[in-house]
Amino acid sequence: MHSHSPTWLNARHSGVLAHVSSLPGPHGIGDFGRGARALIDFLAETGFRFWQICPLGPTGYGDSPYQSFSSFAGNAYFIDLEELTAVGLLSPEECRPLRLLSPTRTDYGALYREFWPILGLAHGRFVRQGSRIEGWDSFQDFCARESSWLEPYAEFMAIKAHFDGRAWTEWPEPYRTYRPGLTTSLPPAAREAASLHRFAQYVFFTQWRHLRAYAASHGVEIIGDIPIFVALDSADAWSCRTVLRFDAEGRPLAVAGVPPDYFSATGQLWGNPIYDWAALERTGYTWWIQRLRAALALYDIVRLDHFRGFDTFWEIPGDAENAIHGVWRKGPGLKFFDAVHAALPHARLIAEDLGYITAEVFELRRAAGLPGMRILQFGYGHDDNNVNLPHFLPHDSVVYTGTHDNNTTRGWLDELPADEIDRIDAYFQLGGTTSALPLVRAALASVARLAIVPMQDLFDLDAGARMNRPGTAEGNWQWRFTGEQLAELAGEHGETFHTWNQLFDRTGDPRQRDYSAPPAELTSHAVHG
Repeated sequence: MHSHSPTWLNARHSGVLAHVSSLPGPHGIGDFGRGARALIDFLAETGFRFWQICPLGPTGYGDSPYQSFSSFAGNAYFIDLEELTAVGLLSPEECRPLRLLSPTRTDYGALYREFWPILGLAHGRFVRQGSRIEGWDSFQDFCARESSWLEPYAEFMAIKAHFDGRAWTEWPEPYRTYRPGLTTSLPPAAREAASLHRFAQYVFFTQWRHLRAYAASHGVEIIGDIPIFVALDSADAWSCRTVLRFDAEGRPLAVAGVPPDYFSATGQLWGNPIYDWAALERTGYTWWIQRLRAALALYDIVRLDHFRGFDTFWEIPGDAENAIHGVWRKGPGLKFFDAVHAALPHARLIAEDLGYITAEVFELRRAAGLPGMRILQFGYGHDDNNVNLPHFLPHDSVVYTGTHDNNTTRGWLDELPADEIDRIDAYFQLGGTTSALPLVRAALASVARLAIVPMQDLFDLDAGARMNRPGTAEGNWQWRFTGEQLAELAGEHGETFHTWNQLFDRTGDPRQRDYSAPPAELTSHAVHG
């Protein structure tokens, strides 16, 4: 075993956290079209180098990107339908039902009803014109290259629809165990549905590749996100049962979650099946390395959600009703990261090491050479020896004002008791306001080499713009901003953000200073003295 150092984090940068669903767009949810390019333009103009997003997978019940139908597939709702209109696969009139949806909240129920029939029209025309789009890579090549995950996913979604959306654990016996070509025994509509899902993934990945090229041409890199666990109701769990701990009937022996904590008194029962780490180790962690390789093909940097699960994880009996009666189990530890570094030596990873963190988790992160996260909102009232305040931050960390799971910073400040707000006002020089901007400035001024600010905090929005409330199943992941709001923000504060990024050396220019060594003035006395 040996430790690795996060050599990629050797210059100061900043970024913005905005999930794709939140972006401006005319069709009821953010997408890979004009709104995404407008955000990239904004980041480039204001000096932010990184755009961080939540997982891009297709979402199910509760709409959480952390409970996806696949670890490899993309969320078809993010497809830019305007581009499909431009290449003649749709008409503006056909997209009209989606244009009637709210520009500021995502209505997933309405999307589900309206989006798929429209994409079906595009798919029909695509097939009739020979399954080709001018200027795009070959559809057949895409399907062949991605078949290892694409085939199980397309079949999973088609069979799921055929059985009225039921989880695969409730499907009739012949369908509960994956084997290629299962849809051939179903009515033609199921085969057509599988074909539609292959088409959706082709469009998703082609458009994402074009968007990433646009970002790269503007000097913007993308930080993606991998949930540590897979969803029980997913193509992964259905088709890769050997990497998970299931009984002979395909029921999970144990599920994942977190014990009672800051977010929830009964803990969080996530319900994800637990990995069979011993079986994974015997394969050299092949499944996981394939998963990371796929993510690193999509993103420049990958955040590993719930990093502490690689050290120890909270295992809850498969039939439990909440997360209280779990036990801590050992994860794969450094052996796993050694295998990852050997297979993917250039991988840039961030550890989401939030929550109850032990010395062992800290040591694993350090030995694996991953920067951890620090949250300014956790600087008060979170723990006594607070590592989240700027004067305690390590250089090799990523600082955030808050995350997708926190309240907005203004919302958090609005709800604090008077004695706490006074201390925070004194520290961050709020001047009696509850504005997020002093904390944004403090994050950028901090010694953490990477500072990430949620879009809501740049807009300085209150709790109404919160993205997710952990432990609640409904009403999350809906917040969006409009193109007009973004233009207004650029006009009002764009210059300020640019100035702050310059002022605090967040330009990533290595000529500024080698941040892996002490500043020259600290060593010059030794040379000359």
